Amino acid sequence: MAVSATQSNAMPRVVLSARGLRRDFGGFTAVKNVDLDVHDASVHALIGPNGAGKTTVFNLLTKFLQPTSGTITLMGTDITRTAPDKVARMGLVRSFQISAVFPHLSVLDNVRVALQRPNKLSKQFWRPLSALDALNDRAEQLLAKVGLFKERNAIAADLSYGRKRVLEIATTLALDPRVLLLDEPMAGMGHEDVGVVSALIREVARDRAVLMVEHNLSVVANICQHVTVLQRGEILAEGDYATVSADERVRQAYMGSEEG
Repeated sequence: MAVSATQSNAMPRVVLSARGLRRDFGGFTAVKNVDLDVHDASVHALIGPNGAGKTTVFNLLTKFLQPTSGTITLMGTDITRTAPDKVARMGLVRSFQISAVFPHLSVLDNVRVALQRPNKLSKQFWRPLSALDALNDRAEQLLAKVGLFKERNAIAADLSYGRKRVLEIATTLALDPRVLLLDEPMAGMGHEDVGVVSALIREVARDRAVLMVEHNLSVVANICQHVTVLQRGEILAEGDYATVSADERVRQAYMGSEEG
């Protein structure tokens, strides 16, 4: 039966997919038979207790680890054996749990450095520093988008921890990702910063997919359209937050043992 245009528009396309994902370390299976679909223009959370396999799944999706078996596709292209740098150029970009900015550069220069690769300037070392001035407008647009425009001339090391995480998101957005993977973006943040970054992630996901590992369950409930719960490397439950939070298996395995 044909799908109407209205129905089609109501179903965001899958941009990142895994099927039968497995990773063995010697005799230990860290990830087993994981199927995952991440949709465009949405926030998808990967949650579970410590040791559930969340970071391993992230490492497999971004090709920092090779799967023992299974397949991974990015926008319909099989990337199962693709190198991580090529995957990043294809539009799958990851941030890490620890903030990764250049502390002694200004906020603006951090974003200008990130913009060099998509603007084909990263290998042109012979060009004068002033050549980067062509990136100022785009860098300032990105900083305005994430709420850091007023701090554009500040030294990154002088930012609060939360603002450094916002700057890191800005530098990943400079690569114009189709899929953005965030590893515990709220870790170590105060309440005010959590609110700012949550709003930023929601805004970022208007025109790209976001997959994040996150322990703050109130954040997951507020901004995520889909939640996948892992336990011992396997999917325990999935659905929207209301569905997974009502699952007794999830309560016992995760929500009963960890606070958000």
